[in-house]
Amino acid sequence: MSMKDNHFEVIIIGGSYSGLSAAMALGRASRKVLIIDSGKPCNRQTPHSHNFITHDGETPAAIAQKAKDQVLKYPTVQFVNDKAIDVISTENGFTITTESNITYQSQKILFATGVYDIMPDIDGFAESWGISVIHCPYCHGYEVKGQKTAILANGDVAYHYAMLLQQWTKNLTILTNGKADFNDEQLAKLESNAIPIIESTVTQLIHKQGQLESIEFNDEITHDFPVIYSRTAFKQHCDIAEKLNLLDENGYIAIDEMQKTNIEGIYASGDCTTPLRTVAVTVASGTKAGAAINNDMAAEAF
Repeated sequence: MSMKDNHFEVIIIGGSYSGLSAAMALGRASRKVLIIDSGKPCNRQTPHSHNFITHDGETPAAIAQKAKDQVLKYPTVQFVNDKAIDVISTENGFTITTESNITYQSQKILFATGVYDIMPDIDGFAESWGISVIHCPYCHGYEVKGQKTAILANGDVAYHYAMLLQQWTKNLTILTNGKADFNDEQLAKLESNAIPIIESTVTQLIHKQGQLESIEFNDEITHDFPVIYSRTAFKQHCDIAEKLNLLDENGYIAIDEMQKTNIEGIYASGDCTTPLRTVAVTVASGTKAGAAINNDMAAEAF
């Protein structure tokens, strides 16, 4: 099968863990696959990836590179460093246009594009994100367990963190970055668990190469914290999904149990579909998407 033309059975937009997992499943089914990837994964600043068996503690880049090397051993899978900017439905599938002004044809499309974290306007936050400002205790909590820990959040998000993080540390402080927003029951629970609340506005995170040392507030008071949990806002890494009206009310690509979107022939997997942002979940959803796509193509051709 020639790989020289621009016609593919499946085009995968996004070549990190989920996209590569789907490509492996499809490559093992000898499907002609193109992966289009812009090379900007959301976890590129994270020093170590955890909670993924056989790869616990490796760098995210090392895991992705090993996966890419293995996937590209399948001769029907091709990878290009480019950015998809448009998808148009055609009579036989879809036309994808990239930033390099190259067009590709495909019968099926998989969005495995991840999400883009929107950093709050706090000096030092972005530089510490994924290093000492973290979002997931299952991914990063073991390495900082027992340490003095801040929760930079308010309301239900902060309350959930406070409840969950008891398994990792009892030394918690909530930073609401403004007026606290808890109901009476939540306030009573926080007080009974000796979790203080600071309502002052956070102005700066003092750090060395992303490793947090202290937090400055607008009242010129500084508190020492080596770690912060926070959940950032996000947007889709690729805006094509929004243009195609694929998003749900929470900003994720809506899919059914077989990774299908509301447009026939378009599928999605990984972080762009779920708040469960772990490597293991992402890999599993990609494998499932690859099998689902191949199954649908087999049924259509039978």
